[in-house]
Amino acid sequence: MAFYRPEPAMQQHLVALIDRLAADGRPGLHDQLAVTWVRYVGASPANGSGSGAAWADQKLIYPASVVKLLYAVAAEHWLQRDLIPDSEELRRALLDMLADSSNDATGLIVDLLTGTTSGPPLRSPAWDQWQQQRRLVNDWFQSFGWPELERINCCQKTWGDGPYGRERMFYGENNCNRNALCTAAVARILEAVMTDGVLSPPACQRLRARLARSLSSSDRVADPENQVDGFLGEGLPDGSQLWSKAGWMSQARHDAAWWCLDGQAASLLVVFSEGPERAGDQQLLPLIARQLSEYAAN
Repeated sequence: MAFYRPEPAMQQHLVALIDRLAADGRPGLHDQLAVTWVRYVGASPANGSGSGAAWADQKLIYPASVVKLLYAVAAEHWLQRDLIPDSEELRRALLDMLADSSNDATGLIVDLLTGTTSGPPLRSPAWDQWQQQRRLVNDWFQSFGWPELERINCCQKTWGDGPYGRERMFYGENNCNRNALCTAAVARILEAVMTDGVLSPPACQRLRARLARSLSSSDRVADPENQVDGFLGEGLPDGSQLWSKAGWMSQARHDAAWWCLDGQAASLLVVFSEGPERAGDQQLLPLIARQLSEYAAN
C-alpha cells in the first residue's frame, strides 16, 4: 500500500509521458527510470494526504547524493536524543551537505552518526563492531515500520574519487553493499520532512531551510552547482518555491523535489535515472518536471 492514494488519471499521464520521452531519442528509458509523483490538496498538506502515481518506485538504485537527505534526517534525530553533541561545526556540515552537496561534510556526518572513522583495514573483532555501527542509520529507518524503507541501504559515505581501506572493504564484492534507495522511500521521507511528520517541527524547519533552492536566474548563474539547472527545478514555473536534493555522478542523475506556486497545493516528485546516457541528459529531469507541474496546475 502506497503512502498516497493512487490516482488512475495521474498514472496514465505519467506512463504516457515516459513513453513519449523514450520515443524522443531515449531508447531503453523505461528500464532506466524510476518515479514517484504526488499531488496534495490545500496549502498545508498532512502526511498521507496526497494522490499519486509511480513508475518502478520500488526498484533499489544507487542514490548518489540523494542519500544525504536521509543522513540529515538521522542527524537531527540523533541531536534530539542527545546522541551526538550539537556544535557550530555540525551545523556547518549539515548545511554544506544539503545546500552544496559536500562529500567531505557528509563524511563527517556519517562518522558522527555511527561512531566510525575511515582508515586502513581492520581485523575482527574491531572490524565486526565497525560494520555493525555503520548500520545504525539503516536500523533506525527500518524501525519506522514503513514498507518503503524495509529494503533500503544507507550506510556508506559519498565520494569524489571513491573509497579506500576499510571503506572499500565495506562496499563488498562487486559493490554489493553500496547505498541503495527507491524513489518511494525518498518520497516518503521528503514528505515527512515537509509536513513535520518525522521529527519535531523545529527540526523539520531546519531541514527545510537547508533544502530550499532559489529559481532566480542570477542566483543560478552565480552558483553553477545550484542543483536546479539540469534537474527538476529547471522545469518548474517561474515563482515556484522549491525544496530539493539532487544527486549526480557518471552513472546517475537523480532529484527529489517538493514545490508549490502562489499558495497553490504542493507537489512532490522524485526521479531516479540510471546509466551514462541519462547521467549526461540535462534535459530529461526538467522535461519531466515541466510536464507534470503543468498537469498539476490544471
